[in-house]
Amino acid sequence: MKRNALFLLTLTTALTLPASAAAPPFDTVAPVAFMKDLSSGAILYAKDADRRIPPASMAKMMTTHLAFHLIKQGEIKLNQMCQVRPETWRQWHGPEAGSTMFLSAGEQVSVENLLHGVVTLSGNDASVVLAECLAGTEQAFAARMTAEAKRLGMNNSNFGNSNGWPDEGVTFTTARDLALLAEATILETPDLYKAFYQKESFTWGRTLGGNQPITQGNRNPLLGKVQGADGLKTGHTAEAGYGFTGSAEQNGRRLVMVVAGLGSYNQRIDESVKFMNWGFRAWKSQPLFKQGEKVADAKVQLGGEDEVALVAPRNLAVTLPGGLMNGDIRVKVVYDGPIKAPIKKGQHIANLVVQTGDTPPQTMALVAADDVEEAGFFGRFWTALTSIFA
Repeated sequence: MKRNALFLLTLTTALTLPASAAAPPFDTVAPVAFMKDLSSGAILYAKDADRRIPPASMAKMMTTHLAFHLIKQGEIKLNQMCQVRPETWRQWHGPEAGSTMFLSAGEQVSVENLLHGVVTLSGNDASVVLAECLAGTEQAFAARMTAEAKRLGMNNSNFGNSNGWPDEGVTFTTARDLALLAEATILETPDLYKAFYQKESFTWGRTLGGNQPITQGNRNPLLGKVQGADGLKTGHTAEAGYGFTGSAEQNGRRLVMVVAGLGSYNQRIDESVKFMNWGFRAWKSQPLFKQGEKVADAKVQLGGEDEVALVAPRNLAVTLPGGLMNGDIRVKVVYDGPIKAPIKKGQHIANLVVQTGDTPPQTMALVAADDVEEAGFFGRFWTALTSIFA
């Protein structure tokens, strides 16, 4: 029978944090806002973060994420060519079609360049051409977007198209889900994330008459304004207002933020910069365990070994209010156990849960240090026999 196993740890590097410690205050005019520290898993701020909202062009984060995932799995390649269907060009051409990459009918464009068109230029045309190229139709690709959202645990999200164009409420998400999507892209495909999301501008298409190259800038309001900013995506429609999902990394700390429902382009810039700066300045990171360091042992059921070491899959830290000097950190390891063999090295089998004062618990994954194979016949027989007498 499985049971919830819980082990309390005593940290030799523990701080002496007052029990009344609370999150630093912050206020934003954004109707919806959310921030998470990926280095610790701490939720630093949440304002109506589970309200269903239209994502506008922030939906293109899922288009990009899914493309990255398919590239990682080897299903598609960056140099794969896609053709712009005349019907798609007609639908997503001209001032009524919103942001554009300025594709041409019949043009052959690589997946790599289409991704630049989606990420940097927020091209509605680029999103649809990429979707049709990778899944046959945009509707089929949107179905895969929704399936990927479910895999990631984005349980309050649905996608009816690839670019976030208003579709009478079929496409919706939440700030918390958008942050989860950003986190998945950053952690699951870090090389592709760095290659595409940091680009400040991209050139594609030519002007009518003058035939001059068209260069457009990235709309990310953090680039050049917040140190370490490198993603992700803005969005705007009359229905959704102005929104932004962003990320930045400073001194090993990576934050993801979401704001939505703002009233203007400039307000989005101001609130995004203020929010991200607060996240870095009002909070600090306290190291706990280095990557690969053993944290605890977990009991194993029907395995060649009775226990498996739990280690940190990356450098783990706890996020604390920035004004605190010392503190008491309460740490526990939680898993459903004993854990049944076989177990693979690097498999997520437990969580480290950290509590500091009045701030919400911070949960971080722990993984198996080694493979543990299933026990042989006599090992299983002996385990069954001892469990009867136990």
